[in-house]
Amino acid sequence: MALDSRAENVLKNLVEIYIQQGQPVGSGTLAKLPQLGVSSATVRNVMSDLEQLGLIAAPHTSSGRIPTSQGYRLFVDSMVKASTLTQTAISELSARFEQETDPQALLAHASDVLSELTLFAGVVLLPNQSVTRFHQLEFMRLSESRLLAILVTDDGRVQNRVLTTAESFSDSELVSAANFFNRRYKGNTLDDVRRLLVQDMHRDNNEMHRLNKEAMQAASRVIAEEEASNESDVVVSGEQKLLDVPDLCQIETLQKLFDAFKTKRDLLDLLDRSMKANGVSVFIGEESGYSALGECSVIASPYNVDGKVLGTLGVIGPTRMAYDQVISVVDITSKLLSQALSKSASR
Repeated sequence: MALDSRAENVLKNLVEIYIQQGQPVGSGTLAKLPQLGVSSATVRNVMSDLEQLGLIAAPHTSSGRIPTSQGYRLFVDSMVKASTLTQTAISELSARFEQETDPQALLAHASDVLSELTLFAGVVLLPNQSVTRFHQLEFMRLSESRLLAILVTDDGRVQNRVLTTAESFSDSELVSAANFFNRRYKGNTLDDVRRLLVQDMHRDNNEMHRLNKEAMQAASRVIAEEEASNESDVVVSGEQKLLDVPDLCQIETLQKLFDAFKTKRDLLDLLDRSMKANGVSVFIGEESGYSALGECSVIASPYNVDGKVLGTLGVIGPTRMAYDQVISVVDITSKLLSQALSKSASR
Protein backbone atom coordinates (compact mmCIF):
# COMPACT_ATOMS: atom_id res chain seq x y z
CA MET A 1 0.00 0.00 0.00
CA ALA A 2 1.54 3.30 -1.11
CA LEU A 3 0.98 6.47 0.93
CA ASP A 4 2.02 10.00 0.15
CA SER A 5 4.80 11.43 2.27
CA ARG A 6 2.45 13.35 4.61
CA ALA A 7 0.28 10.30 5.37
CA GLU A 8 3.37 8.15 5.80
CA ASN A 9 4.87 10.60 8.30
CA VAL A 10 1.63 10.78 10.28
CA LEU A 11 1.36 6.99 10.44
CA LYS A 12 5.03 6.55 11.33
CA ASN A 13 4.87 9.04 14.19
CA LEU A 14 1.54 7.71 15.43
CA VAL A 15 2.90 4.15 15.60
CA GLU A 16 6.12 5.23 17.30
CA ILE A 17 4.26 7.25 19.94
CA TYR A 18 1.81 4.44 20.57
CA ILE A 19 4.61 1.88 20.93
CA GLN A 20 6.35 4.14 23.42
CA GLN A 21 3.35 5.27 25.48
CA GLY A 22 0.72 2.58 25.00
CA GLN A 23 -2.12 5.11 24.80
CA PRO A 24 -4.30 6.11 21.80
CA VAL A 25 -2.72 9.01 19.95
CA GLY A 26 -4.78 12.12 19.15
CA SER A 27 -4.39 14.64 16.35
CA GLY A 28 -3.38 17.35 18.81
CA THR A 29 -0.39 15.30 19.98
CA LEU A 30 0.76 14.70 16.42
CA ALA A 31 0.23 18.34 15.36
CA LYS A 32 2.72 19.45 18.03
CA LEU A 33 5.51 17.43 16.46
CA PRO A 34 7.93 19.76 14.64
CA GLN A 35 8.84 17.06 12.12
CA LEU A 36 5.26 17.07 10.78
CA GLY A 37 4.84 20.82 10.47
CA VAL A 38 1.09 20.72 9.79
CA SER A 39 -2.03 21.90 11.59
CA SER A 40 -4.23 19.82 13.83
CA ALA A 41 -7.01 20.00 11.22
CA THR A 42 -4.68 18.61 8.55
CA VAL A 43 -3.61 15.79 10.87
CA ARG A 44 -7.27 14.95 11.53
CA ASN A 45 -7.96 14.73 7.80
CA VAL A 46 -4.95 12.48 7.24
CA MET A 47 -5.91 10.28 10.19
CA SER A 48 -9.40 9.95 8.78
CA ASP A 49 -7.91 8.73 5.49
CA LEU A 50 -5.65 6.26 7.34
CA GLU A 51 -8.64 4.95 9.25
CA GLN A 52 -10.59 4.39 6.05
CA LEU A 53 -7.63 2.44 4.71
CA GLY A 54 -7.74 0.19 7.78
CA LEU A 55 -4.31 1.27 9.04
CA ILE A 56 -5.47 2.85 12.31
CA ALA A 57 -8.56 2.49 14.46
CA ALA A 58 -10.30 4.12 17.41
CA PRO A 59 -10.52 1.74 20.39
CA HIS A 60 -13.16 3.97 22.02
CA THR A 61 -15.54 6.71 20.90
CA SER A 62 -13.90 10.17 20.85
CA SER A 63 -10.50 8.67 21.64
CA GLY A 64 -7.25 8.89 19.78
CA ARG A 65 -6.16 6.23 17.30
CA ILE A 66 -4.01 3.11 17.53
CA PRO A 67 -2.37 1.10 14.75
CA THR A 68 -4.14 -1.96 13.35
CA SER A 69 -2.26 -5.10 12.28
CA GLN A 70 -2.25 -3.68 8.73
CA GLY A 71 -0.85 -0.42 10.06
CA TYR A 72 1.92 -2.24 11.89
CA ARG A 73 2.65 -4.25 8.73
CA LEU A 74 3.10 -1.15 6.61
CA PHE A 75 5.18 0.42 9.39
CA VAL A 76 7.48 -2.62 9.62
CA ASP A 77 7.80 -3.08 5.86
CA SER A 78 8.35 0.56 4.89
CA MET A 79 9.38 2.64 7.88
CA VAL A 80 11.41 0.51 10.29
CA LYS A 81 15.16 0.26 10.15
CA ALA A 82 16.73 -2.28 12.49
CA SER A 83 18.53 -0.43 15.23
CA THR A 84 22.27 -0.93 15.30
CA LEU A 85 23.68 -2.52 18.42
CA THR A 86 26.86 -0.92 19.68
CA GLN A 87 30.10 -2.80 19.16
CA THR A 88 30.36 -3.14 22.93
CA ALA A 89 26.91 -4.73 23.15
CA ILE A 90 27.73 -7.12 20.28
CA SER A 91 31.03 -8.09 21.93
CA GLU A 92 29.29 -8.77 25.25
CA LEU A 93 26.64 -10.86 23.51
CA SER A 94 29.25 -12.76 21.52
CA ALA A 95 31.19 -13.56 24.69
CA ARG A 96 28.09 -15.17 26.18
CA PHE A 97 27.91 -17.63 23.29
CA GLU A 98 31.62 -18.38 23.51
CA GLN A 99 31.11 -19.61 27.06
CA GLU A 100 29.06 -22.58 25.74
CA THR A 101 30.37 -25.36 23.49
CA ASP A 102 27.69 -28.05 23.66
CA PRO A 103 25.25 -27.58 20.74
CA GLN A 104 22.14 -28.41 22.77
CA ALA A 105 23.22 -25.98 25.48
CA LEU A 106 23.85 -23.31 22.83
CA LEU A 107 20.32 -23.69 21.44
CA ALA A 108 18.76 -23.39 24.89
CA HIS A 109 21.08 -20.47 25.67
CA ALA A 110 19.93 -18.62 22.53
CA SER A 111 16.33 -18.87 23.69
CA ASP A 112 17.28 -17.50 27.13
CA VAL A 113 19.26 -14.63 25.61
CA LEU A 114 16.38 -13.56 23.36
CA SER A 115 13.98 -13.49 26.29
CA GLU A 116 16.41 -11.65 28.54
CA LEU A 117 17.22 -8.93 26.00
CA THR A 118 13.66 -8.28 24.82
CA LEU A 119 11.70 -9.10 28.02
CA PHE A 120 9.40 -11.25 25.89
CA ALA A 121 9.34 -15.01 25.17
CA GLY A 122 12.32 -16.44 23.32
CA VAL A 123 11.82 -19.48 21.08
CA VAL A 124 14.18 -21.77 19.19
CA LEU A 125 13.14 -24.40 16.64
CA LEU A 126 15.55 -27.31 17.02
CA PRO A 127 17.06 -29.06 13.99
CA ASN A 128 14.90 -31.92 12.70
CA GLN A 129 15.83 -35.11 10.96
CA SER A 130 14.99 -33.77 7.51
CA VAL A 131 17.93 -31.31 7.66
CA THR A 132 20.26 -32.76 10.34
CA ARG A 133 23.05 -34.77 8.71
CA PHE A 134 24.65 -37.88 10.09
CA HIS A 135 28.36 -37.57 10.90
CA GLN A 136 29.38 -40.74 12.69
CA LEU A 137 28.32 -43.62 14.94
CA GLU A 138 30.47 -45.29 17.57
CA PHE A 139 29.88 -48.38 19.70
CA MET A 140 31.32 -49.11 23.14
CA ARG A 141 30.91 -52.48 24.85
CA LEU A 142 29.47 -52.13 28.36
CA SER A 143 28.95 -55.83 29.07
CA GLU A 144 28.39 -59.10 27.22
CA SER A 145 24.95 -58.03 26.01
CA ARG A 146 24.90 -54.24 26.41
CA LEU A 147 26.34 -51.58 24.08
CA LEU A 148 26.62 -47.82 24.27
CA ALA A 149 25.81 -46.32 20.86
CA ILE A 150 27.05 -42.76 20.32
CA LEU A 151 25.40 -40.83 17.48
CA VAL A 152 27.10 -37.63 16.29
CA THR A 153 25.45 -35.24 13.82
CA ASP A 154 27.05 -32.62 11.59
CA ASP A 155 25.84 -29.81 13.84
CA GLY A 156 27.89 -31.26 16.70
CA ARG A 157 25.07 -32.77 18.74
CA VAL A 158 25.81 -36.04 20.49
CA GLN A 159 23.18 -38.61 21.50
CA ASN A 160 23.96 -41.64 23.66
CA ARG A 161 21.79 -44.76 23.82
CA VAL A 162 22.31 -48.02 25.75
CA LEU A 163 21.28 -51.01 23.63
CA THR A 164 20.81 -54.68 24.47
CA THR A 165 22.12 -57.21 21.91
CA ALA A 166 21.32 -60.86 21.36
CA GLU A 167 24.99 -61.82 21.20
CA SER A 168 28.36 -60.59 22.34
CA PHE A 169 30.86 -58.66 20.19
CA SER A 170 34.52 -57.86 20.73
CA ASP A 171 35.83 -54.30 20.75
CA SER A 172 37.50 -54.78 17.37
CA GLU A 173 34.25 -56.10 15.88
CA LEU A 174 32.40 -53.04 17.13
CA VAL A 175 34.99 -50.72 15.59
CA SER A 176 34.69 -52.59 12.31
CA ALA A 177 30.90 -52.35 12.37
CA ALA A 178 30.98 -48.62 13.12
CA ASN A 179 33.48 -48.00 10.31
CA PHE A 180 31.25 -49.87 7.87
CA PHE A 181 28.23 -47.88 8.93
CA ASN A 182 30.01 -44.52 8.80
CA ARG A 183 31.41 -45.15 5.32
CA ARG A 184 27.99 -46.15 4.05
CA TYR A 185 25.85 -43.34 5.47
CA LYS A 186 28.00 -40.35 6.41
CA GLY A 187 26.70 -37.05 5.03
CA ASN A 188 23.09 -38.18 4.62
CA THR A 189 20.29 -36.56 6.58
CA LEU A 190 18.93 -38.65 9.45
CA ASP A 191 15.70 -39.05 7.50
CA ASP A 192 17.64 -40.46 4.55
CA VAL A 193 19.74 -42.71 6.80
CA ARG A 194 16.57 -44.15 8.30
CA ARG A 195 15.13 -44.86 4.84
CA LEU A 196 18.39 -46.37 3.56
CA LEU A 197 18.62 -48.56 6.64
CA VAL A 198 15.18 -50.01 5.98
CA GLN A 199 16.11 -50.74 2.37
CA ASP A 200 19.46 -52.30 3.25
CA MET A 201 18.11 -54.45 6.06
CA HIS A 202 15.40 -55.87 3.81
CA ARG A 203 17.79 -56.56 0.98
CA ASP A 204 18.93 -60.17 0.64
CA ASN A 205 22.62 -59.41 0.52
CA ASN A 206 24.94 -62.29 1.29
CA GLU A 207 27.93 -59.97 1.10
CA MET A 208 26.76 -58.07 4.15
CA HIS A 209 28.43 -59.48 7.21
CA ARG A 210 26.25 -60.55 10.11
CA LEU A 211 27.97 -57.95 12.29
CA ASN A 212 27.18 -55.15 9.85
CA LYS A 213 23.54 -56.15 9.86
CA GLU A 214 23.62 -56.01 13.64
CA ALA A 215 25.15 -52.52 13.45
CA MET A 216 22.36 -51.43 11.13
CA GLN A 217 19.69 -52.74 13.46
CA ALA A 218 21.33 -51.02 16.43
CA ALA A 219 21.70 -47.74 14.53
CA SER A 220 18.09 -47.90 13.41
CA ARG A 221 17.00 -48.07 17.05
CA VAL A 222 19.26 -45.13 17.97
CA ILE A 223 17.87 -42.93 15.19
CA ALA A 224 14.29 -43.94 16.03
CA GLU A 225 14.87 -42.98 19.68
CA GLU A 226 16.52 -39.73 18.61
CA GLU A 227 13.43 -38.93 16.53
CA ALA A 228 11.13 -39.73 19.46
CA SER A 229 13.16 -37.57 21.85
CA ASN A 230 12.82 -34.60 19.48
CA GLU A 231 9.03 -34.71 19.12
CA SER A 232 8.90 -31.47 21.08
CA ASP A 233 11.18 -29.48 18.80
CA VAL A 234 10.69 -25.98 20.24
CA VAL A 235 12.55 -24.52 23.20
CA VAL A 236 10.60 -21.69 24.86
CA SER A 237 12.13 -19.35 27.46
CA GLY A 238 10.69 -16.49 29.47
CA GLU A 239 7.03 -17.02 28.64
CA GLN A 240 6.22 -15.83 32.16
CA LYS A 241 7.52 -12.38 31.16
CA LEU A 242 4.41 -11.97 29.01
CA LEU A 243 2.35 -11.84 32.21
CA ASP A 244 3.83 -8.38 32.77
CA VAL A 245 2.84 -7.06 29.32
CA PRO A 246 -0.26 -4.81 29.70
CA ASP A 247 -1.41 -5.51 26.15
CA LEU A 248 -1.73 -9.23 26.93
CA CYS A 249 -3.34 -8.95 30.36
CA GLN A 250 -6.70 -10.45 29.35
CA ILE A 251 -7.12 -13.90 30.92
CA GLU A 252 -8.53 -15.41 27.74
CA THR A 253 -5.64 -14.05 25.66
CA LEU A 254 -3.04 -15.40 28.08
CA GLN A 255 -4.77 -18.77 28.32
CA LYS A 256 -4.71 -19.26 24.55
CA LEU A 257 -1.11 -18.11 24.38
CA PHE A 258 0.13 -20.42 27.14
CA ASP A 259 -1.79 -23.32 25.63
CA ALA A 260 0.13 -22.66 22.40
CA PHE A 261 3.40 -22.73 24.34
CA LYS A 262 2.36 -26.01 25.93
CA THR A 263 1.32 -27.87 22.78
CA LYS A 264 3.94 -26.14 20.57
CA ARG A 265 2.23 -27.40 17.41
CA ASP A 266 1.37 -23.92 16.12
CA LEU A 267 4.81 -22.61 17.03
CA LEU A 268 6.45 -25.48 15.15
CA ASP A 269 4.51 -24.65 11.98
CA LEU A 270 5.14 -20.92 12.21
CA LEU A 271 8.86 -21.27 12.87
CA ASP A 272 9.16 -23.89 10.17
CA ARG A 273 7.66 -21.42 7.69
CA SER A 274 10.24 -18.81 8.66
CA MET A 275 13.08 -21.26 7.91
CA LYS A 276 12.46 -20.68 4.22
CA ALA A 277 12.89 -16.91 4.53
CA ASN A 278 16.06 -15.05 3.69
CA GLY A 279 16.70 -13.12 6.89
CA VAL A 280 14.27 -11.90 9.54
CA SER A 281 10.53 -12.67 9.24
CA VAL A 282 7.84 -10.70 11.06
CA PHE A 283 4.35 -12.14 11.65
CA ILE A 284 1.92 -9.56 13.05
CA GLY A 285 -1.33 -10.54 14.76
CA GLU A 286 -3.60 -12.70 12.66
CA GLU A 287 -0.93 -12.98 9.95
CA SER A 288 0.35 -16.02 11.82
CA GLY A 289 -2.88 -17.84 11.01
CA TYR A 290 -3.40 -18.87 14.64
CA SER A 291 -5.96 -17.29 16.96
CA ALA A 292 -3.72 -17.86 19.99
CA LEU A 293 -1.20 -15.43 18.47
CA GLY A 294 -3.80 -12.88 17.34
CA GLU A 295 -2.59 -10.26 19.82
CA CYS A 296 1.09 -11.06 19.30
CA SER A 297 3.90 -10.50 16.88
CA VAL A 298 6.48 -13.16 16.13
CA ILE A 299 9.91 -12.08 14.88
CA ALA A 300 12.08 -14.97 13.67
CA SER A 301 15.26 -15.67 11.76
CA PRO A 302 16.93 -18.90 10.56
CA TYR A 303 20.23 -20.11 11.99
CA ASN A 304 22.70 -22.36 10.20
CA VAL A 305 25.81 -24.49 10.49
CA ASP A 306 28.39 -23.83 7.78
CA GLY A 307 25.72 -22.27 5.59
CA LYS A 308 23.14 -25.07 5.99
CA VAL A 309 19.91 -23.83 7.59
CA LEU A 310 19.00 -26.08 10.51
CA GLY A 311 16.32 -24.22 12.43
CA THR A 312 14.84 -20.89 13.47
CA LEU A 313 14.93 -18.68 16.52
CA GLY A 314 12.75 -15.76 17.45
CA VAL A 315 10.75 -13.69 19.89
CA ILE A 316 7.04 -13.72 20.71
CA GLY A 317 5.65 -10.53 22.19
CA PRO A 318 2.74 -8.08 21.87
CA THR A 319 2.02 -6.34 18.59
CA ARG A 320 2.99 -3.14 20.40
CA MET A 321 6.73 -3.68 20.56
CA ALA A 322 9.86 -1.78 19.58
CA TYR A 323 10.24 -3.55 16.24
CA ASP A 324 13.55 -1.92 15.35
CA GLN A 325 15.19 -3.15 18.54
CA VAL A 326 13.68 -6.64 18.55
CA ILE A 327 14.49 -7.22 14.87
CA SER A 328 18.09 -6.25 15.56
CA VAL A 329 18.36 -8.56 18.59
CA VAL A 330 16.88 -11.52 16.68
CA ASP A 331 19.15 -10.90 13.69
CA ILE A 332 22.40 -10.67 15.64
CA THR A 333 21.48 -13.61 17.89
CA SER A 334 20.85 -15.85 14.87
CA LYS A 335 24.25 -14.92 13.46
CA LEU A 336 26.05 -15.51 16.76
CA LEU A 337 24.31 -18.85 17.27
CA SER A 338 25.24 -19.90 13.73
CA GLN A 339 28.88 -19.01 14.36
CA ALA A 340 28.95 -20.85 17.68
CA LEU A 341 27.32 -23.99 16.26
CA SER A 342 29.65 -24.01 13.25
CA LYS A 343 32.65 -23.70 15.55
CA SER A 344 31.32 -26.51 17.77
CA ALA A 345 30.73 -28.79 14.78
CA SER A 346 34.30 -28.28 13.52
CA ARG A 347 35.88 -29.36 16.80
